Amino acid sequence: MGKSETDICALSAVEMLDLMEKGSLSSVEIVKAFKSRWENDCVSEMPLRGYIEWYEDAEEKACAADSARKNGDKRPLLGLPFAVKDNISVKGKKCTCGSRILEGYVAPYNATVISRLLEAGAVPMGRTNMDEFAMGSSTEYSSYGPSRNPVDRNLTPGGSSGGSAAVVAGGQAPFALGTETGGSVRLPASYCGVYGLKPSYGTLSRYGVVAFGSSLDQVGILAKSAGDTALALSVMAGRDRCDDTSVNLEIPSPSNLTPLDLKGVRIALPKEFVSAQGMDRQVSSIFGKACAWFESQGASLDAVSIPVLEAAVSCYYVIALSEAASNLSRFDGIRYGIRRDPGQGYDELYVSTRSEGFGAEVKRRIVIGNYVLSTHFSGDCYKKAMSVRARIQKDVADVFSKYDLILVPTSPATAFPLGSKVDDPLAMYLSDLFTTFVNLARIPSLSVPMGKTSEGLPVGIQICGPMFGEEKILRAARTWEVECGREFNAEAPL
Repeated sequence: MGKSETDICALSAVEMLDLMEKGSLSSVEIVKAFKSRWENDCVSEMPLRGYIEWYEDAEEKACAADSARKNGDKRPLLGLPFAVKDNISVKGKKCTCGSRILEGYVAPYNATVISRLLEAGAVPMGRTNMDEFAMGSSTEYSSYGPSRNPVDRNLTPGGSSGGSAAVVAGGQAPFALGTETGGSVRLPASYCGVYGLKPSYGTLSRYGVVAFGSSLDQVGILAKSAGDTALALSVMAGRDRCDDTSVNLEIPSPSNLTPLDLKGVRIALPKEFVSAQGMDRQVSSIFGKACAWFESQGASLDAVSIPVLEAAVSCYYVIALSEAASNLSRFDGIRYGIRRDPGQGYDELYVSTRSEGFGAEVKRRIVIGNYVLSTHFSGDCYKKAMSVRARIQKDVADVFSKYDLILVPTSPATAFPLGSKVDDPLAMYLSDLFTTFVNLARIPSLSVPMGKTSEGLPVGIQICGPMFGEEKILRAARTWEVECGREFNAEAPL
């Protein structure tokens, strides 16, 4: 008996592959179900606006995958659809980074992560909404308008990968690719109640991903489970000759992702975050209950002080904005994207194109970044931030010489109403309070949905591991899935 659209869209990626292998579900059926869900949502009163473009050839590719499977093709992701953030290149498809300045730009090649998914048989369904050039924490800085949170459509899904989180949480994709510079995968994952992985720097190739802050950027994964996350990561990870920062790393497939025995596992709780002022009471309650659960499984938890973490947000924004100002200088109206030429020379061409093409938040960050790098500072501010970053890397590595994992809330608060922070840059920047240290330290972190507030809003808790410790944190999350069996709501007793 065939499955309904609702049944199909509720399946995990691992379940979809299993049913396709058994012949009880086809890739075409899956793609059609997601497309129907998306089309119905588009005409609703408050559409998610997670996708900004549906790929019209998705069904054709799904049909080809079904035929290949019947002919004995055993590729690991054959026929499994996925969604792509709008700053990751898919050959022949638009890649606009949520910005007017790249209006009409079509990617001439595939990003390495896309090539590897395609080689594994996966089917791209569409590109997702994002804050312009990945600069934001709410997806409200997109030229396409904001995405909405499937849990409560009056709220933000987070950013900058808010569109990717929205389509996964909203049942419009089994998993989606996002990008991370300071929390842009984990924050939306927490707000929308899904899993969000920021891998170690170098685990996934950055080739074909439009740069924001090159020393911080990473491709990330938004999915429904630890197994689904491992599934996507296992085919994308590994050395890429097109990215010298990439490394050889093998991730086990979900079938080999055994739960982690937590007996004797040592977990650090950074005092600077756990006792941070301004943390929502219900977030703190859920975090406390999650900690108690880990202890009940035999793990030992210790509060540790890492004083340099108090400088993490400031350090992050100095580095990220400086690198953004440099990276975005290539968008000048000469080579690609929109061109606004008043006919008065190159300087006027640059000014006109960039003034019209970039949104207010991107302009703000470019101005700040250029100021930091200006002769006024002689680059001293950037150099100081890099020194602080080196200290963060060292101190975090020292923690991992004594502990196996770090546990910390993903965000100090739950998803906030759309429009409530869009005109307050500082408040928006502080959404990244608990996430930026991970990017600076270049370690992996997985945001796991571990509870809900009394209002039903999801709360994510980060499981952070040592450099290239992706397998360990995925196994720890798998233990949570298998052993916990319930959510920790803020008001629920232990």
